[in-house]
Amino acid sequence: MSQAVKSLLEILNLEQLEVNLFRGLSPQSGWQRVFGGQVIGQALVAATRTVDKVPVHSLHGYFMLPGDPKVPIIYEVDRLRDGKSFTTRGVRAIQHGQAIFSMLVSFHRDEPGFSHQAEMPKVPSPEALPSDEEIRKKILPSMPEPVRMYYERERPIELRPVEFGRYTSKGHREPKFHVWIRATAPLPADPAIHQCVLAYASDMTLLDTSLIPHGRTVFDRSIQAASLDHALWFHRPFRADEWLLYAQDTPNASGARGLSRGLIFSQDGTLVATVAQEGLVRQSRDFPAKK
Repeated sequence: MSQAVKSLLEILNLEQLEVNLFRGLSPQSGWQRVFGGQVIGQALVAATRTVDKVPVHSLHGYFMLPGDPKVPIIYEVDRLRDGKSFTTRGVRAIQHGQAIFSMLVSFHRDEPGFSHQAEMPKVPSPEALPSDEEIRKKILPSMPEPVRMYYERERPIELRPVEFGRYTSKGHREPKFHVWIRATAPLPADPAIHQCVLAYASDMTLLDTSLIPHGRTVFDRSIQAASLDHALWFHRPFRADEWLLYAQDTPNASGARGLSRGLIFSQDGTLVATVAQEGLVRQSRDFPAKK
């Protein structure tokens, strides 16, 4: 198992302090604030620990304050409802005596019903795209420095973007982005772990998609960006250590907020999850837009 995946599993393995009370740590990687996907994943772990063998089907969270990576995050779970079909949990993430994140999680016992799904976009397979090693050797040298730094560090989630020109050119593009994702090492068999890892990964690249029509990225020093809310629906079983296509688009940006959506497919075309997120995308006052 890669060290990055091992570290991710350790981060998701919360310490239970008391009934409904958990503590999570952050990696000491030099980031000034906690990665939003980490808070989403840890909050989902906390909620799942209070439910007995009922799979999660959706979560809806709000980011209220940036997380401090130097101190633990306390997760307080509210057992809102235990029903025959549905179970509901509320989770608050607390640091320095204040809530930095709040999330509702709904669990649903498996049952038969109607079934349909969106069709997976026709894009190159992950095997046809440059690997991480090939990206480092052939593509990274031509990318902006912030993008190079991001791809050069060891990560628990491998990314194989379909539209590489997104990072090498500032031209305006169609408001869509496709990226294959998977954990960089095999994960334990427990389906809950795969859901929590995908919850973690679902915050990667999504906010950035809202800037595609404007020829910008969150890596630009002139852009102030932060996730504001996040919604995730699980539809069908999957493994987060197998290739998943994250097909993203952005239907709107206005008022310094960008909205992005994502459909997540397994490699055989099965729709396994849907994501939506609105985030802050503001021109930094320290770097005014060029006229």
